[in-house]
Amino acid sequence: MDNVMTHIVSITILLFLLITFLQSGIDKIVDWKGNLNWLREHFSATFMGKMVPLLLSIVLGIEMLTALCCIMGIYFLITDGSPFYSTLAMFLACLTLLMLLFGQRVAKDYQGALTITCYFIVAIFGLYVITL
Repeated sequence: MDNVMTHIVSITILLFLLITFLQSGIDKIVDWKGNLNWLREHFSATFMGKMVPLLLSIVLGIEMLTALCCIMGIYFLITDGSPFYSTLAMFLACLTLLMLLFGQRVAKDYQGALTITCYFIVAIFGLYVITL
């Protein structure tokens, strides 16, 4: 129980990121065709228009990897206080969100980019907290 209280902020941020990325990854798996069609239209006027299936696969992979690292990070913070997987999860979350932000900016979806920025603030704060 001491580890939970010592790492309560990191654990809470990891839970937030876990919900965010696991839900997003599952949605991409369950509704691959719908996501693909929407993104093809979203990026049709950009240089990324023809790369959407590849880029969607990359984002799906890193989202699921981030979710897995969040689970492992929570587990290891609670059991032995080890921050390795938590740090990795927070970094992957930041990296994923930067990739998504780049895509939104290229598509000139500035409102979407602003939304991603809110998630990024949580993730970068988590990375800061876990590396103190």
